[in-house]
Amino acid sequence: MARFSSWVQERHFPSLHIPISIDRSFSVVPEGPIQARDGDTLYLSNLDDIIGARVFTPTIYFYIVGGNSIDDVVGTLRDALAKVLVPYYPFSGRLRETKNKKLEVFFGPNQGALMVQAHTELSLDHLGDLNVPNPAWSNLVYKFPNEGDYKVIDMPLLIAQVTRFSCGGFSLGLRICHCICDGLGAMQFLGAWASTARTGSLVVDPNPCWDREIFAPRDPPLVTYPHVEFMKIDDISNLTNSLWEVKPLQKCYWLSREFQAHLKSVARPMDSLGCTTFDAMAAHVWRSWVKALDVKPLDFGLRLTFPVNARPKLKNPPLKDGFYGNVVCIACATSTVSNLVNGSLQDVTRLVREARLGVSEEYLRSTIDHVAVDRPTKLEFGGKLTITQWTRFSMYETSDFGWGRAIYVGPLDLTPTPQVCVLLPEGVANSNGAMVVCICLPEAAAHRFKELLCLMDTS
Repeated sequence: MARFSSWVQERHFPSLHIPISIDRSFSVVPEGPIQARDGDTLYLSNLDDIIGARVFTPTIYFYIVGGNSIDDVVGTLRDALAKVLVPYYPFSGRLRETKNKKLEVFFGPNQGALMVQAHTELSLDHLGDLNVPNPAWSNLVYKFPNEGDYKVIDMPLLIAQVTRFSCGGFSLGLRICHCICDGLGAMQFLGAWASTARTGSLVVDPNPCWDREIFAPRDPPLVTYPHVEFMKIDDISNLTNSLWEVKPLQKCYWLSREFQAHLKSVARPMDSLGCTTFDAMAAHVWRSWVKALDVKPLDFGLRLTFPVNARPKLKNPPLKDGFYGNVVCIACATSTVSNLVNGSLQDVTRLVREARLGVSEEYLRSTIDHVAVDRPTKLEFGGKLTITQWTRFSMYETSDFGWGRAIYVGPLDLTPTPQVCVLLPEGVANSNGAMVVCICLPEAAAHRFKELLCLMDTS
């Protein structure tokens, strides 16, 4: 364990309250004509409005700057957003439900994105480590009073809160509706907004493409896979209860590039296909998490789900340049508790690899058709861990709105959905490839999980 302890470090964050005062809020609308009039609608695909996408993705950016008034910062962001909302006009609309519980974007009066300006008497120094997500930052991302969980209908599709700290630094808290874009699509939009803010004139490269109709269901729908990822499973295990009955802890672990390379070498299945760093990391985290939670009974069926970017799989036809909609499929690896904890790490890595490689163009089309035939209406957590990889997103590269690169970009609070794990890039400039693993655990299991993460028990 000593060998790996320097390669794996728990990153702590303070428990604190950030009191804020909201100074003003206002809508931001496109500054010029757009390709939609009041009463127009836009089609959303079944990948866009599936139950897992009916959420807002909160992210936060921190900037240490001096010499800029908060009014100037807000003005720059507002003016650039108004420019970008002309080509990215769907962000200025709203969602509504149509027949068969599908969603669509519609346009009407008094819409637009929402911007909020706020301040706090705290300085950024009070926040401690700004390298890992902290649930205490929740006040820095705007939510409406009495806003329901998972509410997306009739909401602004982009919400931005700028909060000034007493030291002169500020945060930009964003909520973007996942129905409009996936992670790569969000990077495309945010890159355009940042470039436009830096230059003062509209910059879009590539030009955005809506084109969601290419993912319409087949007629008739043809479901060719079982889609276990959406299946309702009665959780007779202690897994879900152990995470939801008491508020779990959000834990963050820094993993060096050396650790990742070593893990990949010991997790690699003994065949010619090899594995990716994600395959190895997902297998190791899943196995360690289930062991730490001491899940029972041993014959209970578990699921590891993770989104896979299906863009490279699409050949007929290929996606147009600039498409920013959802093009992710949910891959799903399955195992009994016994096989997971008693099998080798190589065996588990093989399961993850098979699930990842199983995502094809036909798998994507089958997902679309499955939703058309049997639309899931609630998130299913039975026996499940979901791992989301943010390490390949250009979060830091698209964070310069004119005040330099953000010192942190990423999520803040995983505890509302404690069966989610996020893999984040290390935020420091000139990083050598380290990553941060963020996961939720009951306090009683946290120490055991760290031991397992460090030991890399491959037997």
